[in-house]
Amino acid sequence: MGRILAIDFGKKRTGIAVTDELQIIASGLKTVNTDELLTFLKDYIQKEKVDLFLMGKPKQMNNTDSDSEQLILPFITKLTKQFPKIPLQRVDERFTSKMAFQTMIDSGLKKKQRRNKALVDEISATIILQSYLYNQ
Repeated sequence: MGRILAIDFGKKRTGIAVTDELQIIASGLKTVNTDELLTFLKDYIQKEKVDLFLMGKPKQMNNTDSDSEQLILPFITKLTKQFPKIPLQRVDERFTSKMAFQTMIDSGLKKKQRRNKALVDEISATIILQSYLYNQ
């Protein structure tokens, strides 16, 4: 069994989270510069088996697509061409950034550490992955 890899895509940075091989535990993996994301994924997939990509789907409160969806769609096209054998699923990512920030507060991180947007992105990817696992 391979891992599930979650992607919280951003214009500048992208948070990545993965499961263990049994697909039970979600863990933050890394935040990478978005322009280096495909290269990172190629390297990662050479080392680890990935069964599924999860991509956050940004939605407005009225359930319409967020403006950032227009940035994500071209990446999805590249991703599915690069890795045609790995299925991709979309997951509603509303409130994940707020939940990530609250998680940082709850875990006792200092104010300076909470300003680390890369950490917020990684935690957001982990929340996306955890919600997917919970609903399976």
